[in-house]
Order: sequence, then C-alpha cells, then structure tokens
Amino acid sequence: MKIIADENIPCVQQAFSTLGEVILLPGRQLCADDVRDADILLVRSVTKVGRELLEGSNVCFVGSATIGFDHIDRDYLQQQNIGFATAPGSNATSAAEYVVSAVLALAERDGFDPAEKKVGIIGCGNVGSRVLQKLSALGMHCLVNDPPLQAQGGHDEFVDLEEILQTDIITLHVPLTKSGEYPTFHLVDGVFIGKLRPGAILINTARGSVIDNRALARALSERTDLSVVLDVWEGEPAIDTALLEKVAFGTPHIAGYSLEGKLRGTEMIYTAACAHFGLPIRWSAEGELPARRPLELDEPGAKDLLQAVSRAVFHSYDVRNDDAQLRRLSLLTPEQQKAGFDALRKEYPVRHEFQCTTVIPGGMNDGLNYTLRNIGFDIPSGTPCTT
Repeated sequence: MKIIADENIPCVQQAFSTLGEVILLPGRQLCADDVRDADILLVRSVTKVGRELLEGSNVCFVGSATIGFDHIDRDYLQQQNIGFATAPGSNATSAAEYVVSAVLALAERDGFDPAEKKVGIIGCGNVGSRVLQKLSALGMHCLVNDPPLQAQGGHDEFVDLEEILQTDIITLHVPLTKSGEYPTFHLVDGVFIGKLRPGAILINTARGSVIDNRALARALSERTDLSVVLDVWEGEPAIDTALLEKVAFGTPHIAGYSLEGKLRGTEMIYTAACAHFGLPIRWSAEGELPARRPLELDEPGAKDLLQAVSRAVFHSYDVRNDDAQLRRLSLLTPEQQKAGFDALRKEYPVRHEFQCTTVIPGGMNDGLNYTLRNIGFDIPSGTPCTT
C-alpha cells in the first residue's frame, strides 16, 4: 500500500511502514496530485480533507491524528465508502496540563491564589473533564456547562451559560461546529465578552473560531482588566499579531503537543487502519515512551503548597516559554509570520506530560502529595496522600 502522511505526525514512519510505503509531506500543502494514487492518507488538523482533495484518488482510508474533525468532510467520506478514524482524547491530558500551567503562570504574575477563584468550564468531554479534575485538585471551585452532554441526561450539576459568565476564569473545550442545536462558531462574541466580570480570565485551547477574534481584539482595547490566553487563532497560520500583543499569553496551537499525546494519536489511527484492512498490529507507542524523570521538592520553601505545585508544573511545562517564542513573530513580515507559526509547530521541542515526572517526597506534606498526584504527577508508592 502507498501511504501519504503529514510529516509532523510522530513515529508515523515507524508505525505505518508495517503496512506499506510511507511518504511524508507538509500537511498544510497537501493537494490532490499528492494523494491521487495513495491508499491511505494520514493528516492533522491543518489539512482540509474532502471532495477537492480526494476526488479521483485511490484513498480508501483516512486517519487524522487529532481529537477534532472540523477539517474533515465526514459526509463525503461516508458517501465514498472511505474508512475514517480520528484520535479522540489522545492529547486531552496535555491540553488540560496547558490550562493548569496558564492558570498558575497568571496566579504568579498577578499574585492571586487559584483556590480562591471560581472556574467556568465550557465543554466537558475528553479535555474538559481532565481540566475539571486537575483544577479541582488545586482547590478551585469548578462549574461546568455542556448542553449536548447535559441533554443526554445524568448531569444535573451542569449550569447554564449565564452562570458560567459570573466565574473568574472561563476555559473553552468544545468542538468547532457551525450547525446543529448547539453551534460553537463564535460562541464567544462581543456580547459574551461584554458580560465577563471585571478581572476575568478567558482561556481558549479548543479552536480559534470558537472566539470571534475581531470582537475580542476590540474588547481588549477597551477592557484592560481582562486576561486572555489563546493557543488557537482564527486564520491560522496568519494570526492577528495585534491581538497577540493584547493577550496575556499566546501560543502557536500547541496545547496538546506533548510527546505522549502525539504518540497516542499515532497509535490510535494506526490501530484503526489495521482493523480497517484486517491486518495484524505490529507497532506500539509503548516502546517510544521515555523513562520518568525525578524532581525533588525538598528545598527551602517547598512546603508552601502553591509554590511547590507551580515549581513541579513549570518543571514539566511552562506556557510562558511558548508565549515568548510566538511573540517573536511580530517582528516579521506577514508571510514570514505564517511560515514562522508553522515552523514553531513543526520544530516544537519535546515536551512531556506530568506523569513522566516522579516527584521525590522530600519535605512535602500530605496535602501537597494529594494535589500533585491528582493533577497527574507520579508520586512514589507508599507516599502519604490524604485530602
């Protein structure tokens, strides 16, 4: 079989070479000529997959190593009897850890205790549910809004959007949809932003168009009290650098870019492809995972819970580093900015999830052990962990 794959899918060569010849190409530049005689197409969110790309091709299976599918014309694939698989939840842990890092970075910058803040989580799927768990472990009071999930029943604790708008921090974890009963395109518009309470924090790691970026830019010109964290942008890779200058932290769509999350995505679409063609599984991501790294928290001041948690989180992932990299694009021409945005994603340094760090107890107390364990760090067995 001939397999065309986005060059930025990790270990795609190792995995899919067990099925056939793998040709790596830039995902954003894929065209119909590239895939015409391919049997399998493997993409990420930067490639639009539908009739324009696939018509007249031999492609009979498409795999997207992402959690979303707004870039895929699923109706067309179904009509053409083309197999399809995505990777739901593959980078959910990484994206949730991004939110934790952003909250702690803002807490350090502005001098607040996260435990004194109320959080509104919009969307409680794979990512949102993990954000709920991790922020709750930080002692934060979390409210959840997810109308589609609530409509399925069993979620009487969920609240409406008006109640979410009264929280201190709002974080978005919804798919991008333009139709249906609960569309999310420009869910956050000028009216929404106008209702944010003074000093509110808004975080978007979902899709850029969930927020009306123009309305947000206008609002931030008038409301300097708001703090916004954007990992996703309308018009990527041609982002609004004027908006970038107004947000607290801006990053190049890398919230889910942990090595572990990427490898899960590759493994999920590889397994699905094997099942589609009735072939044996001959590759596993397990062999690509790194050994855990130790981190000691027994230095002076480590008994302070917030300080110690922040140190562990920033040791694993510090959102401020990615923010600094993205802001350098403002010095470039528009075309250079587009290329630079994609380069930051393609050449992204290896980042590991919290689970890959083993925290050595040292002088930690039970409360700290509990918090670190419940936001995802590895704590040696036998270490006290009480609430």
